[in-house]
Amino acid sequence: MLKIGVIGAGHLGKIHLKCLLDLKEQYQLVGLYDLAPDVALAASQQFGVQSFSSYQALLDAVDVVDIVTPTVTHFLLAKTAIEQGKHLFIEKPVTQTVAEAQALIAAAKKHGITAQVGHVERFNPAMLAVRDVTMNPMFIEAHRLANFNPRGTDVPVVLDLMIHDIDIVLSLVRSPVKSVSASGVAVVSDSPDIANARIEFENGCVANLTASRISMKQMRKVRLFQKDAYISLDFLEKSAQVVRMHEPGSQPQGIPSFELETPGGVRVISMEVPPAEPANAIKEELKALSVSILRSEKTVVTMEDGAAALAVAWRVMEEVEGRLGK
Repeated sequence: MLKIGVIGAGHLGKIHLKCLLDLKEQYQLVGLYDLAPDVALAASQQFGVQSFSSYQALLDAVDVVDIVTPTVTHFLLAKTAIEQGKHLFIEKPVTQTVAEAQALIAAAKKHGITAQVGHVERFNPAMLAVRDVTMNPMFIEAHRLANFNPRGTDVPVVLDLMIHDIDIVLSLVRSPVKSVSASGVAVVSDSPDIANARIEFENGCVANLTASRISMKQMRKVRLFQKDAYISLDFLEKSAQVVRMHEPGSQPQGIPSFELETPGGVRVISMEVPPAEPANAIKEELKALSVSILRSEKTVVTMEDGAAALAVAWRVMEEVEGRLGK
């Protein structure tokens, strides 16, 4: 069993602590460390685990560290852990800069460390429901809208929200990014609260992404269009839908369908709702890390994936700042 410790006992850190306590077959939760003693003490009492007096003391006691701290601290915390031979879970964004991410990738390879980045939507039931569906999207539309919350407004909305969909898009398209254009507005914060990005890929696919933290309603949807299908993913409702066009008589049995007159003749539209099994995405990503460590396998979301998403996010932010004249 892997001994693990959590670094950071804030809102998200507490969620990780709770999940790790439930993963008794994968991990022994040794304890936690937080720079703020009162925060550490409160979490220690709440979850009944040891609060370490220093980061080094925790490192000495574990095999794996779970870094759930502000992004500005990720690089130094991860670098220290890697150099001491500790496997790693690190929340998104992987680091502040792409250069930092590349340095961590090199260090992890040098020291033989297994690391996973917390792009949690990869483990959303909606995403898992379509893992067997052949994906070749040529147009993608994503909307990630959230109600205003003062917590986290010091982070640009691109790094806070849009980066989730950037990672999803990069995982599905599998083609180099050709160009990025974007715009955004800082409405109530010092950094943009709403942003829109158009990402073009070398294979011709175009992704249009919108992220907002000042919306009147919440939405986390990704729609994918390809030659033979329309695929809808609702990360908030944890559901998926696959709509396909078939020649009459070739549609799958047992799936709702209807006929449609087209210029090329009658076609059949099938509407499939793949089963989305209930799951705690954070728990699932932590469980997946344990499997990767024990089997010495590539993680589901590698640090290379985290660096790629961060690189595109920075291109989006540079485009936004350029339009704002910053």
